[in-house]
Amino acid sequence: MAVIGRLSRLSRLIDAELARTFAAHGLDRASFDVLATLRRSDPPHRLTPAELMRASMVTSGAVTQRLDRLEERGLVTRTPNESDGRGVYVTLTEEGFALIDRALPDHVATEHRVLDALSAERREELAGTLRDLLESLGDVTDLSPRA
Repeated sequence: MAVIGRLSRLSRLIDAELARTFAAHGLDRASFDVLATLRRSDPPHRLTPAELMRASMVTSGAVTQRLDRLEERGLVTRTPNESDGRGVYVTLTEEGFALIDRALPDHVATEHRVLDALSAERREELAGTLRDLLESLGDVTDLSPRA
């Protein structure tokens, strides 16, 4: 109970810290995730909605809602897939690219601040322990190198 309780409390505290950082850039977690996923993709920083769905592990309806909001703000565009007339590509606009490039350093700084109490060695140990627990529950989405 102590471990689960602490993980739950920690999750809420971290979510609140990250939400403040996202809000400072006019974003929420969902919007940040889409923009960051597109930013990480190879130039021209475009993916299909299905690729975004797999990367964020949300339903197609949730991706559509996120894309609608981001497109309304001029942060992404949706263009037809030249080889498949039914499909579309989602691409970062210049404004979206600039926004995620401003938000990302603040996001990383928030993550570092949240983890400041742990040495680099303890962070690696914790990351490995959490990865093992996630994998034991069937979550194998962590693509980071093994610590």
